[in-house]
Amino acid sequence: MRDYMVGPSRFMSLLSCFELGLIDRLRDTPGLTAAELGDAVGAKPDAVEHLLLLLVKEGFVAYDEDSGGYALDAFADLPEEDLRQVLARMAMIKAVALRQLFYLTDSVRTGTTVGLKELYGFEGNLYGALAEHKDLREPWARLMNGETAHIDPWFFGNIDVPSGAQVLDLAGNTGLGAIHTYKLKQSPGLRVTTFDLPEKEKECLENFRAHGVDEHCSFIGGDVFEGVPKGFDVVLIKHFLPMFDKSDVFRILEAVNQSLEPGGQVHLLVPVYPENIKDTDNYTVDFFPSFFIGCAMGQGGAQKMSTWQRWLEECGFEVTKAVAEDPAEMLPHALPVEAVLSARKVS
Repeated sequence: MRDYMVGPSRFMSLLSCFELGLIDRLRDTPGLTAAELGDAVGAKPDAVEHLLLLLVKEGFVAYDEDSGGYALDAFADLPEEDLRQVLARMAMIKAVALRQLFYLTDSVRTGTTVGLKELYGFEGNLYGALAEHKDLREPWARLMNGETAHIDPWFFGNIDVPSGAQVLDLAGNTGLGAIHTYKLKQSPGLRVTTFDLPEKEKECLENFRAHGVDEHCSFIGGDVFEGVPKGFDVVLIKHFLPMFDKSDVFRILEAVNQSLEPGGQVHLLVPVYPENIKDTDNYTVDFFPSFFIGCAMGQGGAQKMSTWQRWLEECGFEVTKAVAEDPAEMLPHALPVEAVLSARKVS
């Protein structure tokens, strides 16, 4: 239980060392003392010394007893790109999760994001709050853009999009998924349409023009719970279904099923819990239950691969492919294990 008790303290001690600039100073000038570091970053040397104790304990930073100087230890070997991505994830957790999770119990009881209401006076979910609050939006967008750039090539490498297909990117936000679809699965006649709330249209179309795909990508405004547009051969649903509990997941999948002709394809990108929940190499369980319920939606979460597969079948689809990321090939700092499930509408 002690690991749970000290978790938030460890997290903030580590992140604060980066935010203060202590790690950057030690990278530039190894051997600085606490007093010298304090002068450099504008902090009391006593506080610097206390914060660095955890990093010395973990082997991230080394301390020389004779000189009183500090130097990077394990952090010296961490590639800059990996460090940047780790810090982006930690910044998102601090801004979007750490504070809101104080109200997790209330969110569970009410089925709403109580933290957003208490901290921001915002009635709604995280995705609505992002549009109004820069301190949430910037760390969230920085992380998610990096995540999308990493996972999309893997996703598209595992799905089939027929030549010349009409593709609908369901809840495609501001068009990045549609852009990746066209560029990674390009074929004569291929057309990709982003379907999302009408207020996303302007930014989405601007993104299409900026990436030179506006002749091949388009936007339809609407609400998935009011109906899914027809006339498409393939529907993509990426990072959307985990936002909802089972009843709403079924509403979405059944609406997609009704919009497709028999044989039409749907491809899901979803985080998955391990089939053996005691698998200690999968961190999806550690992070996502509290994140979705307490920070994002007041509901939702990942599911086991077998659960996603069963739900597709119960909604009128035949699963043709189900594959999860190989942990050995994931980014070393990644938390969720993602999976692709492909299915076709049966008659």
